[in-house]
Amino acid sequence: MNRYPVWKYAILVIALLVGVLYTLPNFFGEAPAVQVSSAKATVKVDSAVLQRVEEALKAAGVTADFVTLEGTSVRARFDTPDNQLKAKDAIQKALVPDPADPAYIVALNLVSRSPTWLTALHAQPMYLGLDLRGGVHFMLQVDMQAALTKKAESYAGDIRTTLRDKNIRHGGISRDGQAVEIKVRDEATRTAANNLIADQFPDLQVAVTPEGAEFKLRATIKPEATRRVQEQALKQNITTLHNRINELGVAEPVIQQQGLDRIVVQLPGVQDTAKAKDILGRTATLEVRLVDETTEARAAERGQGTVPFGSERYLERNGQPVIVKKQVILTGENLTDAQPGFDGQTQEPTVNLTLDAKGARIFKDVTRENINKRMAIILFEKGKGEVVTAPVIRSEIGGGRVQISGRMTTMEANDTALLLRAGSLAAPMEIIEEFTIGPSLGADNIARGINSVVWGMLAIAAFMCVYYMLFGVFSSIALGVNVLMLIAVLSMLQATLTLPGIAAMALALGVAIDSNVLINERIREELRDGVSPQMAIHAGYERAWATILDSNVTTLIAGLALLAFGSGPVRGFAVVHCIGILTSMFSAVFFSRGLVNFWYGGKKKLKSLSIGQIWKPEAGGTTVAKPE
Repeated sequence: MNRYPVWKYAILVIALLVGVLYTLPNFFGEAPAVQVSSAKATVKVDSAVLQRVEEALKAAGVTADFVTLEGTSVRARFDTPDNQLKAKDAIQKALVPDPADPAYIVALNLVSRSPTWLTALHAQPMYLGLDLRGGVHFMLQVDMQAALTKKAESYAGDIRTTLRDKNIRHGGISRDGQAVEIKVRDEATRTAANNLIADQFPDLQVAVTPEGAEFKLRATIKPEATRRVQEQALKQNITTLHNRINELGVAEPVIQQQGLDRIVVQLPGVQDTAKAKDILGRTATLEVRLVDETTEARAAERGQGTVPFGSERYLERNGQPVIVKKQVILTGENLTDAQPGFDGQTQEPTVNLTLDAKGARIFKDVTRENINKRMAIILFEKGKGEVVTAPVIRSEIGGGRVQISGRMTTMEANDTALLLRAGSLAAPMEIIEEFTIGPSLGADNIARGINSVVWGMLAIAAFMCVYYMLFGVFSSIALGVNVLMLIAVLSMLQATLTLPGIAAMALALGVAIDSNVLINERIREELRDGVSPQMAIHAGYERAWATILDSNVTTLIAGLALLAFGSGPVRGFAVVHCIGILTSMFSAVFFSRGLVNFWYGGKKKLKSLSIGQIWKPEAGGTTVAKPE
C-alpha cells in the first residue's frame, strides 16, 4: 500500500542528482574578465583574434585562468580585478592601435567560476539581473521627428516614381520638413495628381494652394499614420538593438519600451560605461544604391581623378574603392529577411533577400532599368559606410525576392546575411539617462536575498519539526528539495534572477510547505478517526491531493496573469513564482511521499506515527491529547 516500486525511487534519485548538478554552478560565483568583441559589423572575432589576445597577455606578464572563444567574442578570466585591469590595457594596445577607429571593443565583464567539467555538461549558473550582478543602465530617447522626416523623404521618392509611371507631368517635387510639395501647371494635372495620391497613398492628406497660374499640392502625413510611423520606428529600433547586443554576447540584456518614445537598455555584468556606449553605437543603417558606371567614376576608382558630382566613394571589404551614386534606392526599412543559401544552377553561395511590398515594387523598377549595371549594398556604422557587396544586375527582379551571388564563400554569405538581417535604426537616438551599479552593491543584494531565503526556510523547518516531529523532518527535507529543484530549473532555462525573483523564491517556500501541512493534517484526521497508521498515510496523501491541486492551480493562474500582462520586475517575479509552484507540487507530494514510504512502508505491524499531538474526542465530550 505504502511502497513505491523501484522505478519510482529511481526517478526521484535521478531528479535529485540532476537538481544538484544544475544547482552547483550557482555556488561558484563570478570572476572578473575581459571581453573582446567586434566594433564593426564587418570585422570577425575568430581563433586568430583569440591567439592575438593570448600573445598580448603573455607579453604583458598577465596570467589568465583561461582564454576562450564563445560565440562572437573572446573572453579571458582572471583571479583578481587588478589583473583584469592590466589585461584590459594590454589587449587594448594590441588590438586597438587607433582609438579613433577601433576594430574591436575591449570591455570589462564578469564570467562564471564554474569548473570546466560542469561547463562541459552544459550546467550554467542563472543569469543575474542588473540589481544583483551590477552593470549599466541607459535610457534612450528616440528622435521621432527624424523618423517622420525620413518617412516624408521616402514618400517624396515614391510619389515621384508613381507620377512618372502614370505619365503625369509636374513642375518639381520637394520635401519641406515633414511635408511633400508638388508643383503642377494646370487644373487637369492638379486633379489627376490629387486623385493619384488619394488612391495610392491613403496615409497622406493633400492641401492645394494656388500660385498664380500654377498650383502647389502639399501632402502631409495623417495623424493616425503619424502614430503608426512612430510606433514602427520604436519597434524597429528595439529589434535592431536586440540584434546588435545579442551578437556581442552580453548575457541577458534588458531592452524594452518605456513611454511613447523611450527605450530602456540594461547590460548586466558590463562594468565599463564607455564601452557600453560603444556597444549601443554599433547600430547600423543599410542602404542600396547604384554604382556609378561613368568614365569619370572608373577613373576615380583607380585614383586617377576626382569623384563625379552626385556620387560618393566607399570601400569594399577587400579595400577596393567603389564609386556609388548618392541617390538611395532602398534602406534596411524595406528588408524583411536575409538568409544564406546556394544558387540552384552553379551551387555558389548566395544571400537571399526578402523585401516588403514597397521595396519589391521599387526594386523591380530599378532592376528593369539598370540591367548589366552594378548595385551596391552599403552598411553605415558610426557615420562610416562600407560596401558589403556590389553585384551585377542580370535581369529584372520582381516578387520581392532577391538573390545576391558572386565571389562569396559560405562563411561570407552567412556573415552578409547576418549583417543585412540585423537591420537599421528607423530613427536616431540619444542617451538621456545613464547609471552604473557596481558589483559590490550587487553582491550585497545577493547576500541579503540569500539570507532572507535561508533564514525563512530554517524558521519554517524548525516549526515543522517541533509541531509534526518526524513528519515535520520529512516536510523540511522536501522543502529543501523544492528550493534545489527551483534553482536547477531556473539554471537550465538560463532565466534571469532579480531581487523580485528572490522574493518569489521566498514566497515559494510558503506555498510548498502549505501542501505538506495539508497532508500532515489529513493524516492526523484519519488517525483521529481510528484508522490504522498505514491506512492513514495512504488516505492522507490521496485525499489531500485534490485540495493541493486546486490551491496550486488557482495560484498558478494568478502567476500566469502576472507573466502575461506584467513587464520588467513583475515578469521576473512571475517566472520564479510559476516555476516554484510546479516544483513545490513535485517535492511536497511525490518526494515527501517517497520519504514516508521508504521509512514506514516496510513496517507491517505499525502501531503509531511520529506526527505530533493528535487530539481525539472522548465519549464524555471532552478531548484529550494522545501523542503518537
